[in-house]
Amino acid sequence: MFSKILIANRGEIACRVAATAKRLGVRTVAVYSDADQYAKHVAICDEAVYLGGSAPKDSYLKGDAIIAIAKERGAQAIHPGYGFLSENADFAQACQDAGIAFIGPSADAIRAMGGKSESKRLMEAAGVPLIPGYHGDNQDKDFLKAQADAVGYPVLIKASAGGGGKGMRIVENSGDFINLLDSCRREAITSFGDDQVLIEKYALKPRHIEIQVFGDSQGNYVHLFERDCSVQRRHQKVLEEAPAPGVDDSMREAMGIAAIEAARAVDYVGAGTVEFIVEPRDAGMNFYFMEMNTRLQVEHPVSEAITGVDLVEWQLLVAAGLPLPKTQDELAINGHAIEARICAENPDNNFLPATGTLFTYQKPKHSTFIIDDVRIDDGVREGDVISPFYDSMIAKLIVHAPTRAQALAKMDQALELTRIVGLPNNVAFLRYVINTDSFSQANLDTALIEREAKVLFNQQPLKLSTLVTTAIVQQLAAESSARLSSTQNDIDPFSQPTGFRAYTDYARSFSLVYNEQSYIARISDWLNSQASGAQASSFTLIIEKDTNEEDAKQETSAPLNGVYEYQVSYNSIDAHNHTLWLDGARISAQSWVHSKTVYVFTDRGRDQITLIDIMAHVGEESAAVGSLKSPMPGQVVAFKVNVGDTVKKGEPLAVIEAMKIEHTITAPTDGVVAELLFSAGDSVADGDELLRIDSASDE
Repeated sequence: MFSKILIANRGEIACRVAATAKRLGVRTVAVYSDADQYAKHVAICDEAVYLGGSAPKDSYLKGDAIIAIAKERGAQAIHPGYGFLSENADFAQACQDAGIAFIGPSADAIRAMGGKSESKRLMEAAGVPLIPGYHGDNQDKDFLKAQADAVGYPVLIKASAGGGGKGMRIVENSGDFINLLDSCRREAITSFGDDQVLIEKYALKPRHIEIQVFGDSQGNYVHLFERDCSVQRRHQKVLEEAPAPGVDDSMREAMGIAAIEAARAVDYVGAGTVEFIVEPRDAGMNFYFMEMNTRLQVEHPVSEAITGVDLVEWQLLVAAGLPLPKTQDELAINGHAIEARICAENPDNNFLPATGTLFTYQKPKHSTFIIDDVRIDDGVREGDVISPFYDSMIAKLIVHAPTRAQALAKMDQALELTRIVGLPNNVAFLRYVINTDSFSQANLDTALIEREAKVLFNQQPLKLSTLVTTAIVQQLAAESSARLSSTQNDIDPFSQPTGFRAYTDYARSFSLVYNEQSYIARISDWLNSQASGAQASSFTLIIEKDTNEEDAKQETSAPLNGVYEYQVSYNSIDAHNHTLWLDGARISAQSWVHSKTVYVFTDRGRDQITLIDIMAHVGEESAAVGSLKSPMPGQVVAFKVNVGDTVKKGEPLAVIEAMKIEHTITAPTDGVVAELLFSAGDSVADGDELLRIDSASDE
């Protein structure tokens, strides 16, 4: 076994590898960029060495520098994790040439399987079933379009060197092919440095099922059963589970044999995943080879959970020349496991990646990088920054139980106890997904999210009364905490919000905004338990819409166009934890305030409401109509319009690349393009104005 390894990666996977290495007594060397100087993986490894700038090309993709550091620090092997250099054949070869073990397959195996076109030719020769399409070297646009026309629409354009859902476009008709091909190639060049593509028939209602395989240098092969990764957005996985629902023993055996034959065809050594498209048929399910990932997968913990195997440990053993610890007959499935990818993104805005600080990051009771009923693997801590330079994943939540139904219940509970404040995230969305009829009943395919869109997006899980009450209670609790932390000499009854008054009844007003609607909330008859000795505080709450005369004329919606009164009791342990008695029910709520927004969490879900200081906003003017700002830090790929062009609302204006994904910016209104403020290739910050549009009425 190695005595020291270098981990050529960052974030969660670097921490994951370091955890197993530490358990085995192997020392670790971390590398880091400017953005990661204080990152978790840097802190937990035995040694850490600076690589370069924040952009991957200036740090984590600098193979020569990484190998030099490994040699200088005495590392005998390099673990590439996933992403970055993990499937770079030249890097694997360079490690070998430098006398350093590459913890992964050979350079030849990576080359053979890394090019999707070449891998499909190899699989065809090995007798592994393939989906219809074109996998050749002719990359002429018109030729590729003709191939797509011959296959029949819909088709899928895929970057040959692609992975991670990037460099993929679904084409519904012939007229859209060239534009989507160009877009796919741009993304492929940005992500992989190679714009070669292949064409495949897009299967209707397909499932994505993959097999975890392992090979050693003695020629032994096993598979560790299958994972279902069908639930996806932007061709990237959202939820994964093992074993795959609906796969019987005969299909499992057939897919396992095909996966091993795929690995054997390239003399594969190490951990790999053979991915299949599975198409339901009346008589069963047909499976077709899609690609092989020549590395550890993000979703590997679900396979660990059902087999009891530490796959990173196996990687280290096999890379050190040792045989596989188990034979196929010694491997068995135990229970059911589900993994949820928690990401910094906004599901209600087309899953737009987000950046920012993890102001609050609370997790349920769990293990970390160790097989358990509830496991959370992450590479961040509360207070860390999610930057625009790397993937948007915050953490992986993995649950394991005897049955799928029990695993679903455990996942729902664990997500409910996960609290993130400071940037948009998909925790609530994940809860919605696992509770859909499609997912709970295992009616799985890659279009599940689109099919269940009505119950997945723009949801309002909490009542307005719950949000308003929690926001007010949060404010009162924070004021009480501040009062109690003051010295007795600083307190007088006229300057502290204790409920003390000399002559009049207590009354107080709050201004709040929820879903762009303003509300006025008034509390009266406040009985403060700390002042009165009661077990719970209480007040009378009145909520009404804050409408001007014009709004009132147009207001027709019920029931919130009236005035509503509630009797509220509450008990706050501190400024964040509250028990409410409202609407005849007891509600356990947690809340945090960040940038004037109160984030509220209950067992029914999470939502947010803004508490407004009216005087702080006097004199503010609304943003100028026609300004268009970048929704995130990134790079301008292209402008779709020129100065003087007339545009319609919703028309594409610009393409921004951020977190390795292209995002199209559309016109917020009809008008005429007045000015382009950046050029293609320019970097932009979150909120930078990209261009100006004169409204149509100004012409």
